[in-house]
Amino acid sequence: MSMIEPPSGSEARLRRPDGPGADGGAPIGGMGTGAVAAAVAGAVAGAAAIAIGELLAGLLPGAPSPVVALGDLVIGLQPPGAKEIAVELFGTNDKLALSVAVIGVAIALAAGIGVVGRRRWARAVAWVGVGGVVLALAALREPLADPALALAAVGLATGAGLGALRLLLVMTGPAWAGRARGGAAGSSSVDSMPDWDRRRFLLAGGGLAVGSLALGALGRSLLVGRDAVGSGTATGPGLPVAALPAPPLPAGASLELPGISPIVVPNERFYRIDTALVVPAVHVATWTLTVRGLVAREVTLTYDELASLPLFEQYVTIACVSNRVGGDLVGNAKWTGVPLRDVLAMAGVRPEATQIVGRSVDGFTVGFPTEWAMDPAREPMIALGMNGVPLPPEHGYPARLIVPGLYGYVSATKWLAEIELTTLEAFDAYWVPLGWAKEAPILTQSRIDVPRDGATLTAGRQAIGGVAWAPDRGISRVEVRIDDGPWREATLSAAISRATWVQWTLPWQATAGEHRIEVRATDGTGEVQTDQVTPPPPDGARGHHRIRVQVG
Repeated sequence: MSMIEPPSGSEARLRRPDGPGADGGAPIGGMGTGAVAAAVAGAVAGAAAIAIGELLAGLLPGAPSPVVALGDLVIGLQPPGAKEIAVELFGTNDKLALSVAVIGVAIALAAGIGVVGRRRWARAVAWVGVGGVVLALAALREPLADPALALAAVGLATGAGLGALRLLLVMTGPAWAGRARGGAAGSSSVDSMPDWDRRRFLLAGGGLAVGSLALGALGRSLLVGRDAVGSGTATGPGLPVAALPAPPLPAGASLELPGISPIVVPNERFYRIDTALVVPAVHVATWTLTVRGLVAREVTLTYDELASLPLFEQYVTIACVSNRVGGDLVGNAKWTGVPLRDVLAMAGVRPEATQIVGRSVDGFTVGFPTEWAMDPAREPMIALGMNGVPLPPEHGYPARLIVPGLYGYVSATKWLAEIELTTLEAFDAYWVPLGWAKEAPILTQSRIDVPRDGATLTAGRQAIGGVAWAPDRGISRVEVRIDDGPWREATLSAAISRATWVQWTLPWQATAGEHRIEVRATDGTGEVQTDQVTPPPPDGARGHHRIRVQVG
C-alpha cells in the first residue's frame, strides 16, 4: 500500500480518532473498552471525592456533608408539588431516596467526566472545576457551615477526586497519556491501548471504590453520631420534672384491638417529616432561644433558663399536611415543655404582631397566626420532652414548637432557635411560596387500621377498628359503612383530650365475597368529615378512607 493511500478496514478503525473503535478494543454498544474504562475511572473518582467530603464533614464540625449540601440545594430549588410527589412515592424514606439520587447523579456525571478526560484532560479539569464551584455554593448555603471550613473541605474533596481520576486514567494506557501530553490522537499506539493492564486497573479501581465506600460510611456515621452529643439521650441533661404533669390516661383510653394504632405512639415509631437530610447537631451547652421582632424587648434564653421555667405535660396529636387519606403521617404523644404564652409574655408581644414565626437552627421556618397561640382554648408549648424523655434528636432536640390543631408545616418547628413576632403580610414561611396554604388547621380525619386493605378474612364475626382525629376540636362520633349499606356508629375509646385522636371499633358479621369498608368521623363542633376527595396540597387531604377485603 502506498504511503499516501488512505487506510482501510481495521487499520482505519485504529487510526481514526473519532471512529467507533477509536478508544481501543472491541466496541461495546458504540463505546470502546477504553472509554468504558474511562467511565469507570470517573465513577470511582467521583465516589472518592464524595467519600472524602463525607469524612471531613464527620471529622470537622462546620464542614458540611457534600451529599447534604447538594440535597439541600435540590430541596431549596424544588418546584411546587415536588414535596407531595416525594412523600407519596417514598413516605418517610424521602430523605434517603434524595440522598441516593444525589450520589447516583454525581457518580454518573463523574463517569462522563472520565470519558471526556481520556480524550481532553484539560476539559475534564474544567468540568471538575465547575462541579467544585457548584458544591462550594451549595456548602456555603448551609446555615451551620463554617465558610472557611466549607471551602477547604470542598477543595480537598474535589482535589482528591481529580487526583484519583488522573491515577486511574494513566492505567488505561498510552491512549490517555498521549492525549494528556497534547500528542496526536491519530497514531495506532495511542488508540489501540496495547499496554492496558486490565488487572492492575481493576485492582486499583476496585480498591479505591471499596476504600471510598468505607471512608464515606465512616464519615456519615461520625456525622450522624455527633447529632446526639449533648442531647438528653446521650450525655446532656435529663428531662426536668414537670410542675404540672399530665393526668393518668382515662379508663378506656385504649381499646386493645390487635393491629390498631397505639393511643400513644412510641418515639421510635413516630413519623418524621422535615427538610433535614441529616439531623442537625445541636449542642445544648451553646444553644439559645431568642424571641425578637414586634416585641417590647428581645429575650434570649439558654437551655437551663428555659428548663427552669414551670413545665407542664399534655397529650397532643400532630399531623403532616402531606398525609393522604388513610396515611400514617400522624401520631399522638405526651409532650413536656414550657407554655409558649409564658415565653412570649417575657418579651411582651406588641398589638400589631399578627404572626408567630418559628425558625430552626438549619434555617427552616414556620408561621401561624398570633391569635391562634393566644386563644386560651388551647395550650401551645415549647416542648423539651416526648413521652417522658428528652426530645430525640430526630424529633427536634433540644426544643420544638407544638401547637395543637395546626399541621406541622405551619407550626411544629424542630430544633427551635428563634421565635419572631411579625405580621401575616410581612413574611411567608418556608412552604408557603411553594404553593401550600398559609393557614392550615388540621382537618377532621379517620382511618381504618384493622383489617388491612386487601386482607383475606374468614367468614363470621370480625372486628373493624382504627383511629380518628380533629385536634383541637375532638371527635364526637365515628361511623362505618359496609358496601352500600347504612352508616353504623362505632364504639370510641375514652378521649384523652380534645387535642388527641381516639380509637374506634365496630363488630362485623362478615359474609363471603368481596366487600368495601368506609369510615367517616364527626368532630366536636358537629362537622362531618367530607367525602369529597382532594389531594394534600394546599391545605390537607380530604375524603373518606375506604378499603377492600375478601371474605372466604
